[in-house]
Amino acid sequence: MFLQGKTAIVTGSTSGIGFAIAEVLAKAGASVVINGFGEAEAIEEKRARLAEASGAAALYVPADMRQPDEIAAMVEQAVAETGSCDIIVNNAGIQHVAPIDTFPVDKFDAIIAINLSAAWHMMRAAVPHMRAKGWGRIISTASAHSQVASPNKSAYVAAKHGVVGITKTVALEVATDGITVNCISPGYVWTPLVEQQIPDTMTARKLSRDQVINDVLLAAQPTKQFVTCEEVAAMALFLCRDEARSITGANLAMDGGWTAA
Repeated sequence: MFLQGKTAIVTGSTSGIGFAIAEVLAKAGASVVINGFGEAEAIEEKRARLAEASGAAALYVPADMRQPDEIAAMVEQAVAETGSCDIIVNNAGIQHVAPIDTFPVDKFDAIIAINLSAAWHMMRAAVPHMRAKGWGRIISTASAHSQVASPNKSAYVAAKHGVVGITKTVALEVATDGITVNCISPGYVWTPLVEQQIPDTMTARKLSRDQVINDVLLAAQPTKQFVTCEEVAAMALFLCRDEARSITGANLAMDGGWTAA
């Protein structure tokens, strides 16, 4: 329980990668704040599971990641109710797949706000609390698309490249404050976000569902396997350990070899 006495905020954590990360942090003893969308009963069940796992606080805060004031308020609520904000995991994300000339402007703006700007606002709100304690961990879920591009994903690719830039910059700013700042960049993980983009990709590329999975999604990953949520969560947990204190400003690939070339 090496995270006992610490508090983690994980955005986009009511399912998928985010919940897997919240769960391993709770099992390591951290109080956890989860955030995201879903049915109230299912979210409450997950919140209760996290509280039981940690033996500490577990909160659900339905902050809208498009709203800087709500992001800042979530950080302050975590500090008020648990006493600290030691770890933030920027995981909230949405996706839309379309060619540039038909890409809806509102979708572009939402993807940049949730996938990129929200991470900046979270860091801005959390860093003062981490500096005051002389310890902190900032982790962002980026993507293989933080290093390479794919057609029809202009907003997502731009956002993920931006997350890496913010990560490197803030890592340098807090390098002497006991705070590390890193990205984890998975390849395709079987999550609701990936599953939901299959119909759009089928339409954009005129392919069947199986063709999208095998010839588009897994085509880039030499292992021909989806990354698992549990693998990403294990990496996030390691980055919170004292043994990871010299890893900062890094973009850690977990993509089955996709970006090795």
